[in-house]
Amino acid sequence: MSEPFEAFGDVEDLAADLASPDATVRRLAVMALAETSDWQAVPHLVAAIADAAPEVREQAARALGEFDGRAVGEALARAVTDSVAAVAAAAAESLAELRDADAGGALLALVAHPSPFVRTAILRGLKALQIEASLQPAITALSDVEPAVRVQAVGVIGYLKRQETLPALIGAARDGSAEVRLAAVKALSFADQSAEAAAAVSAALKDAAWEVRAAAAETLGRLGVSSASPALVAALADELWQVRQKALQSLGRLRAREALPAIIVLLGDDNPSLRKDAAATLGEIADPASREALATRAQDADPDVRKTVAWALGRL
Repeated sequence: MSEPFEAFGDVEDLAADLASPDATVRRLAVMALAETSDWQAVPHLVAAIADAAPEVREQAARALGEFDGRAVGEALARAVTDSVAAVAAAAAESLAELRDADAGGALLALVAHPSPFVRTAILRGLKALQIEASLQPAITALSDVEPAVRVQAVGVIGYLKRQETLPALIGAARDGSAEVRLAAVKALSFADQSAEAAAAVSAALKDAAWEVRAAAAETLGRLGVSSASPALVAALADELWQVRQKALQSLGRLRAREALPAIIVLLGDDNPSLRKDAAATLGEIADPASREALATRAQDADPDVRKTVAWALGRL
């Protein structure tokens, strides 16, 4: 079978067009080099990051998203500081595609860059790399004046999943920005059986932003702390069904028998999705005390509800 790049031409032949005086020709050459998927194209794409034409630099930044490694990380780190917004934006997107830890060094050098855009992009790129050296800079970035930077800092910390970072994430769950609180509540999912994390996330069930409340309800199920059940039961009365739904699902994960009365009430909700999830939750808990309530929904108007009720009854 032929190599992928053979269908597009020899790398060196394609790279020759990068010397053309026509910026359009050079941009097309960058596109062709990227399509080869040949790692020999990387040095040429890296060189194109310094091209005089912004459209060529932008295309090169996009093309490097298909590759990885130290040289790619260094080139994208330069491109994300480009004075042309389109070039910097393309580099930011490609930085998020990096997976090779060797690319981390160039990114770490920019975590305190004067530009909030650059700091955000760099932290976003570091998140997937999961390198220990990014932990302290990310914790420092939790105090950044820009919410977007703090969101990405939370992501870096959450991806590393270190128990000693719980205080920092718990603090971020009380941030003034709803986006930061949302990211922190989600990030705390790794803290299995942590009472401290569960307490912080339970408090988030009363957040002004419904997205944060919904994330908190979901995270409590992942944490597996049974003491969170009362807070989840209270969330079953939330004004938004999305929050009630996540609370139902988490109560099922926790096998919270004490929540049966509140769950049974939702078997009669106007929203079929909630009726279905209430039945599924009762099936997860599998307490015979719910048999009669489930039986009353066996002929529900919604086929998915009927199917879930039948499954739940089979679990009792």
